[in-house]
Amino acid sequence: MNITGNTILITGGGSGIGRALAEALHARGNQVIISGRRETVLDAVTEANPGMASLLVDMQDKADIEGFARDALARFPALNVVINNAGIMKDEDVTATDAHLAVAEETVVTNLLGPIRLTATLLPHLLKQPRATVMTVSSGLAFVPLAVTPTYSATKAAIHSYSMSLRQQLKDTSTQVIEIAPPYVQTELRGPEQAVDPLAMPLADFIAEVMTILETQADVAEVIVERCKPLRFAAENGNLGAVFGMVNSQHA
Repeated sequence: MNITGNTILITGGGSGIGRALAEALHARGNQVIISGRRETVLDAVTEANPGMASLLVDMQDKADIEGFARDALARFPALNVVINNAGIMKDEDVTATDAHLAVAEETVVTNLLGPIRLTATLLPHLLKQPRATVMTVSSGLAFVPLAVTPTYSATKAAIHSYSMSLRQQLKDTSTQVIEIAPPYVQTELRGPEQAVDPLAMPLADFIAEVMTILETQADVAEVIVERCKPLRFAAENGNLGAVFGMVNSQHA
């Protein structure tokens, strides 16, 4: 991926990793469009970053995603990068059937169906561009699940698998597929306490390492920062059980 001169659409760009990625890419000379459900949050980001644009979208609504994609392409016809970042992470008690199912279904629709729907809608346009990128945001938990967030972990494993298949199908096209797998990062994804948890990687450090990888490895398929490598390669290293135990003792 060329790190500058793109027109980039980022879902979930109002906070956390999405906002930090948006600002880093904006600072490198890209036209960045952030999206989300909360207009006031998006407005605060664009006001702090002159030249950045925003669009509203509900990633749980298929029709809204389709309309959002059409609007994005109409307003920004040079769009050549989509970053599927929007997601939710909620604890689940699998013994509480109704509550568990409600959270599980919401999580699957947001974290898995949302990116698939948006990618499918934008792909015909992206394939016509001289160079384009579909970027997905999975998680270290795609490789070592957190038991209290079973559906979140499962959707991120699915995003990893989807990214691999998408990359293979598009290998002879001008569209690159890049997966970013964050470790535990200081955001409010799982609540305000996560943003100050000393066990979590500082957001600025994570973004700096991600941008270095993107800038120095043009053909990178997976962006794995050092803090995430123990999870990403736990199975390959033969210590999946030990890493699973560590993750679930720290973040239960």
